[in-house]
Amino acid sequence: MTPPPAVRWIYAFADRPRPHEEAVRAFWAAVTGSTLSPARGERGEFVTFLPPGGADPSFKHQTVTDGPGGAHVDLCVEDLPALVRHAQEAGAATLCEEPGLSVLRSPAGLDFCVVPWAGERTPPPVIADERLDQVCLDIGPAAHERELAFWAELTGWRPVLTGQPEFHRLRPPPGLPVRFLVQRLDDEQPARAHLDLAVLRPAEARARHEALGARFVAEGKEWIVMRDPAGSLYCLTDRDPHVPTGGEAAAGGACGRSGC
Repeated sequence: MTPPPAVRWIYAFADRPRPHEEAVRAFWAAVTGSTLSPARGERGEFVTFLPPGGADPSFKHQTVTDGPGGAHVDLCVEDLPALVRHAQEAGAATLCEEPGLSVLRSPAGLDFCVVPWAGERTPPPVIADERLDQVCLDIGPAAHERELAFWAELTGWRPVLTGQPEFHRLRPPPGLPVRFLVQRLDDEQPARAHLDLAVLRPAEARARHEALGARFVAEGKEWIVMRDPAGSLYCLTDRDPHVPTGGEAAAGGACGRSGC
């Protein structure tokens, strides 16, 4: 298989049920220090979180009508048809296509989109010593190896084992705002995805998020599990947010302090 077209930018999406639309948009705007774009879509289901300082956005919200929601990504490329073909050869199924958008599904059942790159270059800044910079793919044991290989093949990014054996990080090139972590779950469950924030001081970050409307769920080895106002899970992870995404290679290969 020929190398995939380069992924030039990534958008992380918080997919949340409509009854919590207003509260969840206000919460994530406050967490990321962003302002909200005008709503788009037939039912106003899409908004973009616009970062301060003239940086390019990399985070959006989509209101969903079915299920509890979760997270997905848009991969931005210069040659959309070429990446779609590559994804299909790697094992993805195409769900729908329209001008400027292809919706696909990974072998384990995770939906993602491929869209044209619009020239984004400048990642959002760190806010309150936090950065939303990672989408974690939560995969059951039977599908884990195949799914990890799929995302590595799709992006061309090398999977790196972290300090926790259940986590592999796909190392992106420098300059991209979002990366992938692939987690092997302990038991068989449907594949899902959640958002991770790198935080400098986890206890302080937890208090800040609770003040903004989040709820504490559990504390892991080096992460804190939270629920946003829609009840969706996300994690505060003990990683340095000031190290740019993809910058670990320049820092001697360290993967950060946390697997999650």
